Amino acid sequence: QVQLVESGGGLVQPGGSLRLSCAASGSIFSIIVMGWYRQAPGKQRELVAVINSAGGRNYADSVKGRFTITRDNAKNTIYLQMNSLKPEDTAVYYCNALIREYNNDHADELWGQGTQVTVSS
Repeated sequence: QVQLVESGGGLVQPGGSLRLSCAASGSIFSIIVMGWYRQAPGKQRELVAVINSAGGRNYADSVKGRFTITRDNAKNTIYLQMNSLKPEDTAVYYCNALIREYNNDHADELWGQGTQVTVSS
């Protein structure tokens, strides 16, 4: 069974940096797209960044110029480099993916468990 495991969250001061990782494992035929969402207390979950198999990327306006999403295809892993962090970046960050498994003719959407990012003095 395919699963997503996030890591790298933590507590940082404003202006600091964090790097999140999300590794997909299991009977993976192909990964169509992977990305990061986040959800702050009392707010809806929002898209942060996505990357497709060709390396094309999209970002939320609020993180453009500060966050970078990358992908290591050999490891089925994506990363989110977060620089110049602001208190409003505080949220639980969730990995999301559309993945084709062996013996499946369709892609499944998967979510990781989430990792907490707190930006505070």
